Amino acid sequence: MCKDCGCGITPGEHAHHSHHGEGGALETVEVLRELLGENDRLAAHNRGHFDAHGVLAINLMSSPGAGKTSLLERTVEALSGRRRIAVIEGDLATENDARRIRAKGVPAVQITTGSACHLDALMVHRALDELELEGLDLLFIENVGNLVCPASFDLGQHLDVILLSVPEGDDKPQKYPVMFHAADLLLLTKADLLPLLPEFDPARAEASLRALASEAPVLRLSSRTNAGMEAWCAWLESARAAQRAGLRQPGGPASGDEQATVVDHAGA
Repeated sequence: MCKDCGCGITPGEHAHHSHHGEGGALETVEVLRELLGENDRLAAHNRGHFDAHGVLAINLMSSPGAGKTSLLERTVEALSGRRRIAVIEGDLATENDARRIRAKGVPAVQITTGSACHLDALMVHRALDELELEGLDLLFIENVGNLVCPASFDLGQHLDVILLSVPEGDDKPQKYPVMFHAADLLLLTKADLLPLLPEFDPARAEASLRALASEAPVLRLSSRTNAGMEAWCAWLESARAAQRAGLRQPGGPASGDEQATVVDHAGA
């Protein structure tokens, strides 16, 4: 949580926090619970928007420099003409990453968080005002590079993809269990460096993930050589098909006009 790591409070949290006075530890804990509760409500609202338009939303998380933006560039190229994609970029400052994505012909909204080291549901909700969800297939949310706080904040995404780059070391799942336990997919990125960094053992990285009781698949990928991109794109297609099938299931999330009505009355 942000008050533990000292990253600051996001705009959404600040708006909610301003209604509360200063107090002791118990009051702080209660405020944090309320903040997360409000965040979860907004996240559900965001998910309603995505489901209403049949958009699969994926939250990309990693430490800084693991290759999230490079992965998105290669993904846009690989799925060009097959899937319509949009991206929400999160960084403390600059529009550098959003510019890289827009250069590939894909709409991208940059969120600059200032001192906050994660995105929250309100930030994503505001970013959606700048995107046209109609006709989209995939929305990628590139979270701020950080292996702590982003794991605690639901954004409304359907799936979490965690990137672990070879130069980081294979013990990261052990060091950051909350983040890696949340993974629906673990991507071992910069895999082209494996011959140069024999101390990184992919089997050991996967064993660390399994020790967290995670059954998430693990894929090796290199954005530089495109190795593993076919498997990554196949996973995306499978995830999208599963989501759309779920939307059609009786008792599943409402779809079409019915879901739009739910979203319109969500109050956010």
